[in-house]
Formats: sequence, C-alpha cells, structure tokens
Amino acid sequence: MARKPIKARKRFGQNFLQDDMVIADIISAIDPKEDQHIIEIGPGHGALTALLLRKAGQLDVIEIDRDLVPKLKSKFKQFQQLVVHEADALAFDFTSLAKNSEKLRVIGNLPYNITTPLLFHLLSQSQCIDDMCFMLQREVVERICAQPGSKTYGRLSIMIQYQCEASQLFIVPPEAFEPQPKVESAIVYLRPLQKQDADGITISDLNTVVTKAFSQRRKTISNTLKNMMSQTVLQSLNIDLQQRPETLSIEQYIAITRAWSATNK
Repeated sequence: MARKPIKARKRFGQNFLQDDMVIADIISAIDPKEDQHIIEIGPGHGALTALLLRKAGQLDVIEIDRDLVPKLKSKFKQFQQLVVHEADALAFDFTSLAKNSEKLRVIGNLPYNITTPLLFHLLSQSQCIDDMCFMLQREVVERICAQPGSKTYGRLSIMIQYQCEASQLFIVPPEAFEPQPKVESAIVYLRPLQKQDADGITISDLNTVVTKAFSQRRKTISNTLKNMMSQTVLQSLNIDLQQRPETLSIEQYIAITRAWSATNK
C-alpha cells in the first residue's frame, strides 16, 4: 500500500517547493562544488536535496519535522555524503559541523515565522560560515537589502548589512509551492563579513542603538535617541538633528554606537 504524502504543517510554517525551474535556478545560484560542505535547513521532501547531492561533497540537512526525517533517510539512503539531523535549526550548533577549520555553505527554504531569529542565530556563528542562500518572504528580503532613505530600511537592514554582504537574487511566485503561500518569496544571498570588532563596537551595542532609534520611526533622530545621547554629541558626529532614523547610513549608526559605548563602559 502506497504511503500517503506528508502534508505541510502550519505550526512549522511549511511550504514545500515543487517548481522544477525554480529549483534549478536556486541550484545554479548556489553553484555547489565537490569540495564544499553544504548545510540545508528545512529540506522538506528533498526537492533541493536531490540536486545538491549530485554536486556537493558533504551535505547535512536539518529537519524539525520528525515525520519527514525517516522519509528523507529512506529516499536518499544510497548517498554516503548525506547526514540527516532531526533538530530545531533555531537551537542547532552549526559550528559542530565545521571540521578542520572548514567553512560551511548554508541554504534553505526558511519558514517565514522564524526568519529573523534564525538569521541572527546563524550570524552568531558566522566564524564557520562562508555564505548563505535562503528563500524568504519577498518583503523580508527587500527589508534586508534596503538602502537608507527607503521605506523598508530599518533595524533588520542595518543589523544584517553590518554583518553581511546582502543581495536579492530573484523573485519566486506562490505557485512554486505546495501549499501556496499568500505572499511572494525571494532568494537572498548573504556573505558574512569577518569584522572581528574592527569598528570598535559590539553587535549588542549596535542593536541597542538601532532598536532605540527606530522605536519611533516618524520622529527625528535627536528625539528617538534623546535618552541615550545629547544633541551636542550627535552634532559632533556630523548628524543632522532633523534627520529621521531611516535616512542615516550604517556608518553613521556605527559612529553613534561608538560614541554611546564610550560613555557607557
């Protein structure tokens, strides 16, 4: 008797990729090589996994759905280079997969409901990551890649771009998935920048400043930061007091963070 196909689970935010052309485009964008160690988050039914196994030297997949794990192991049992992990990517130690100082390539069709915390979880382990390529909600990708002055530029833009080179590759329509999401998706490419505190600030301090700055987006930067920094200090950094938070560059936020950190250490 044929097994019933496993349906997408809403609690895991599952939307299974099924469009062969989109799958081929993603593989082409990733361009996996035989000497590379690739990590796939949320393989689902293995649409991307099947093609990755033809090219990647080592492939680890991380799947939280315990019903999908045995299916993946059975479907790809002939591939010795595949390891299937039944785990929550939000709590997974990616550094444990990097052997002999190798760099990992991380890909995946990420559930929309965990995108932001998962990106920050990965970036906290960026010392072992070469690059990342993800399918995300289009709106989130546009926010990640937004430039100062745009309506979508904000905390996510600054925090990701401070730590990564970020670029939007292409749009994926709802019809490429089963079930179809109500929004468009997009592919984002991220390459971590190994800063090693070169700017003299911490990620935590930058996040504190940026979060405060965007807590009242329509107000001027001098108003949103008034409890953290005087107007005199802002002016000494060549910040226009009438600027709104979304018009400041990442470099300006770095300068503000450095000044704030110096008075709070």
